[in-house]
Amino acid sequence: MTHYLWNPPAIQSLPVRGKTERLPINRLFFVGRNYHAHAVEMGRPVDKSIERPFYFTKAPQTLVNSGATVAYPPETSNYHFEMEMVVAIGKAGFRVKAEEAHELIYGYGAGLDMTRRDLQLAARDKGRPWDLGKDVEQSSVCSEIVPMPGVVIDQGAIALEVNGVTKQSSNVDKLIWNVREIIADLSLFYHLQPGDLIYTGTPEGVGAVVPNDKITGRVEGVCEISLHVGQPECALAS
Repeated sequence: MTHYLWNPPAIQSLPVRGKTERLPINRLFFVGRNYHAHAVEMGRPVDKSIERPFYFTKAPQTLVNSGATVAYPPETSNYHFEMEMVVAIGKAGFRVKAEEAHELIYGYGAGLDMTRRDLQLAARDKGRPWDLGKDVEQSSVCSEIVPMPGVVIDQGAIALEVNGVTKQSSNVDKLIWNVREIIADLSLFYHLQPGDLIYTGTPEGVGAVVPNDKITGRVEGVCEISLHVGQPECALAS
C-alpha cells in the first residue's frame, strides 16, 4: 500500500444522465477559435485551408459542476464567459481516422470556459502562454454528461444568457473543425483516454460578468448549464 505525505487530490467527476455512476475525469482539452465569428471578434480570423486546430488544456481540478456558485477570481477585472459543447471520450484512441472518430464518443455535455480575458490577451500579445488567463480555479464548468455512444452531433442551437439577456446564440454546425475532425486531429498528439473532455469552442458574443451575475446556457439536444458568479474572496487577515 502506498503512503503519501498528504492526501492526494480527489478524482474529479461528473454526473451521467440516467446512471448512478459518475464519469471520472481524465483531462480537459479546449479547442481555440473554432467559430469564425468568434475568431473575428478576437482579432484572429481563421483560414481552415492553411491552418490546423489549436488546443490548450486546463487542470482537472478546475472542473465545476453546473449550478455551482464560484467566487469572482483574483487578479482580473475582465472575467469572460464562453459557452461550449463538450464531447466526453469513452474509448482509448491514437491516430484515429476522422471516419472512425465516432467510435471514441461516449456522450456530450454543455460547458463554460470561464476566462480572465485581460490576462489572456496580455499574454497573447507578448507571445506568452495563456495559463493565467485560462487555467483558472473553478473555471471549467460542465453539465451532466448525456450518454450518446457513437453519435456525432453536427448541428444544434447553442446559446447563453446572462441575467436572462441573450449574449451568445449560434449553431454547432458553424464549428470550423467539426467533432470528427477535432477528435482525429487531437488524437495525433495525444493517446485519447476514457474520461477526456473536449470543449469544442465558443461562438461569438463572449463578454464580461460581475459578481452576482447568473449565467445560463444550453446545447440543443444535449442539456442546459448554469453558473452563479459570487463575490471575490477576501484576503486573509495577517
